[in-house]
Amino acid sequence: MRVDHLVFAAEPDGMVATAKRLGDLLGVEPVDGGLHPRFGTRNSIIPLTDHRFVEVVEVLDHPASDKAPFGQAVRARSAAGGGWLGWVVEVEDMSIPERLLGRSAVPGNRHRPDGVEICWKQIGIRGLMADPQVPFFIEWQSTEYHPSAEGPTTATLAGLQIAGSPDRVREWLGLVGEPGVDRDEWEPEIDFDFAAPHGTPGVMSVKFTCANGEVSI
Repeated sequence: MRVDHLVFAAEPDGMVATAKRLGDLLGVEPVDGGLHPRFGTRNSIIPLTDHRFVEVVEVLDHPASDKAPFGQAVRARSAAGGGWLGWVVEVEDMSIPERLLGRSAVPGNRHRPDGVEICWKQIGIRGLMADPQVPFFIEWQSTEYHPSAEGPTTATLAGLQIAGSPDRVREWLGLVGEPGVDRDEWEPEIDFDFAAPHGTPGVMSVKFTCANGEVSI
């Protein structure tokens, strides 16, 4: 289990302009990711080092966006002005979060502009919608085409500031204190800063190190 990527909902001027703005801050060229037919969304990828990336996403005028929880979440966040929607944890065995949450993961896919199909399973969007401090889970069907490899990068995820409770997040992740998964040992290269929420909990800011120095968004 590891932090895989961060999701940023498009601001009022749309996904392309939002992704360019973030990419300029990080010194990384965004890459067109393609459409999510099951969710009624599309994305742009900002690759990061260490097998991670930022996903800038916008909702489409498509019936799927009204039915799929991910489409609903993106629509709501963009309607509120856009910004960080949440963070995503990669797992090798989706049955573990399925047991934690008591339901089955849903399939996702998209076709890159070069025709390559990217497939995965995900779970936890409804939990994120109810409590935006918690991540959702993803299991990639093939590591050969991970989005972090879709373009060159020198930007590294350094830290997350989250309005919420570390105990709540650890409970959601199933981290119960056994050796090797305790809070001080999980993702030690990422600085997790939890603050008491004033209003809605969730991702407040994300810190990166890149060619432009240390950048917080």
